[in-house]
Amino acid sequence: MHDSAVFLIEFGAIILGLGLLGRLAGRFSFSPIPLYLLAGLAFGKGGLYPLGTSEEFVAIGAEIGVVLLLLMLGLEYTASDLVSNLKTQYPAGLVDAALNALPGAVMALLLGWGPVAAVVLAGVTWISSSGVIAKVLGDLGRLGNRETPVILSILVLEDLSMAVYLPIVTALLAGAGLAAGSLTLAIALGVAGLVLLIAVRYGRHISRFVSSDDSEKLLLVVLGLTLLVAGIAQQLQVSAAVGAFLVGIALSGEVAEGAHHLLAPLRDLFAAVFFVFFGLHTDPSSIPPVLLPALALAVVTALTKIATGYWAAKRAGISARGRWRAGGTLVARGEFSIVIAGLAVTAGIEPSLGPLATAYVLILVILGPLTARYTEPLARRLTHRSRDPKPLLADGGTIPLAAPAPETTVRATADDQDAVGSA
Repeated sequence: MHDSAVFLIEFGAIILGLGLLGRLAGRFSFSPIPLYLLAGLAFGKGGLYPLGTSEEFVAIGAEIGVVLLLLMLGLEYTASDLVSNLKTQYPAGLVDAALNALPGAVMALLLGWGPVAAVVLAGVTWISSSGVIAKVLGDLGRLGNRETPVILSILVLEDLSMAVYLPIVTALLAGAGLAAGSLTLAIALGVAGLVLLIAVRYGRHISRFVSSDDSEKLLLVVLGLTLLVAGIAQQLQVSAAVGAFLVGIALSGEVAEGAHHLLAPLRDLFAAVFFVFFGLHTDPSSIPPVLLPALALAVVTALTKIATGYWAAKRAGISARGRWRAGGTLVARGEFSIVIAGLAVTAGIEPSLGPLATAYVLILVILGPLTARYTEPLARRLTHRSRDPKPLLADGGTIPLAAPAPETTVRATADDQDAVGSA
């Protein structure tokens, strides 16, 4: 059979399969990311039916997927939003980084993978999944809850941190020395700062230049500009993803809304291809040896994310119930953990890092929606048991507790206000 025909059959089967998996995930109301990863494992190296002619195109599609993920993320925020979040929420961002990056770094060192792999795995365990968390908040009806702005602020700070973290990782993976790495980081910070400054002062003019009433022209200009800037950024070893993120931040208003609407289907398509591509490059037989470390890391970082959300919500004056909900919601890892691990896999620094990251994300992308739903009721049940023990009578019965004081009733009402709309 002709190569082009084989390519069309293989790639068509991939897209069709992804669509069916997405439908299946939607029917059961969970993220399709684990299904996409499993599909890649099934058709990659050591899988059921390794792909041949379409693999190169899938690799290019995966790069575009990463660029579009970061572009769409940038379109969600304005430069003023980011500056405001940095000023008011940076302590929560620092706590988040310390509690959740450290376990990944320690695990890599304990496994003997070296400092570069430690930096990479620290990023994998640090970054929550914005996409999965946004979907969970919508599904549980919590978008109007008092703790939701705290959750979103932490996610914004994590996303903004990528503008600093990704250039560092890129330089380390490229084997750059201290001087070259410092130069790369300085360039990245300078470019990010310059883009933020331009976006704050001249964002309207940039958006006006890009704007078009014709959806086709708007799509072509925004997509072309993003790919161009991403390519230049990668050539400078700043990271294509950071370049795309900065383009998204620079656009605002109606242009950002229009571009978001037009690019969302493309983002979904190429992001799905990216997850498949990551799975294709992971041998299923390499996962069982790292399953135990991945599970241990998932348990530890689930607890540290809960602690992060609890602390940040407490700092914002949210009641105890809202604090537990904030912590449980932040547990899910997903797209950006895979993006970071994908950089290391491509560079070939540690063969076991990709399988561990795959197993880790599979665990937490499934566990995340469950912790979002059940952390608060479980914590409430445990704390009530520990605080309100009923004294036993001599015959084994219990003495009925007195009716709650008026202050307790008022406090419960205030807590319930935080739970408006929550499941």
